[in-house]
Amino acid sequence: MAGTAVVKPGAVKPSTVKRGGRWSPWLFAIPALAVYVAFLVYPALSSLWFSLTNWDGLSATYKFVGLDNYFKLPHDPVVVSAVKNNLIWTVVTIAVPTVIGLLLAIALNGKVHGKPILRLIFYTPAVLPLVSIASIWGWLYNPQYGAINSFLRMIGLDGLAQAWLGQDSTALWAVMVPAIWLRTGFPMLLYLAALQGIPNELYEAATVDGATKWQQFWHVTMPSLRPAHYIVLALSLIDSFKVFDMIYAMTYGGPGTSTQVMGTWMYFNVFQYYQAGYGTAIAVVITLVAVAVGIPYVRSQTREAS
Repeated sequence: MAGTAVVKPGAVKPSTVKRGGRWSPWLFAIPALAVYVAFLVYPALSSLWFSLTNWDGLSATYKFVGLDNYFKLPHDPVVVSAVKNNLIWTVVTIAVPTVIGLLLAIALNGKVHGKPILRLIFYTPAVLPLVSIASIWGWLYNPQYGAINSFLRMIGLDGLAQAWLGQDSTALWAVMVPAIWLRTGFPMLLYLAALQGIPNELYEAATVDGATKWQQFWHVTMPSLRPAHYIVLALSLIDSFKVFDMIYAMTYGGPGTSTQVMGTWMYFNVFQYYQAGYGTAIAVVITLVAVAVGIPYVRSQTREAS
């Protein structure tokens, strides 16, 4: 076509794009870094510093005491009781909800009528406010007019009716029941999603090889659920070590120290006994335990992603 210039390839040089230099990525990261430093790094460093002092949480002055607060922890009988309760709580509230959640996921992954409704019913406790759950179960456990004791008396088992939250022998186990109830939905949902991702060809091949249902579960289902196991166990373990609100709302750490855990003992020291330095040391220990538990999970996920 007349008047049309033909441009040869490579004749036109690309326009030079002005760049901000090597510091431009940091300019975009500054807002996120500022939020990270203000709401995570600074509070963490401040807590670490105050754990090395005898600050009461109110005064403008305090004294540096070094590691004295940490040396006091093993000699504090309440800390010893709290650690024991934390361990019991951790084992029970991880093992029981995980097993129940896995069984529910397997059942709901099969041919069951009303699966969407059942999934909603089983998962709903996981999203309810913990304070409301504690209030409901506190009413159920009421020794005079609670539904549990009323039911036991109605069926002639008056001897089993008791003050569930008012006795050292039953208080911790009674609090763990609603904790198990609300923690079951999360592993169930994760396992259900993982089960739906297992190829049917694996089960067909196992059936052809003559594997029984139990062998298929043990050699096909369980290995395929390994990533879900990592997530469930790691997050449940971290959540168990920092338990606070359920116990605080239901028993306030009592009776005595039978339901006292590290989280509640930290709270009492900081906000009631005005020993903020000592309470912050407990908080630092809880944080270090949570980080130590989370590192293997992060490393395992990183290896699998690479």
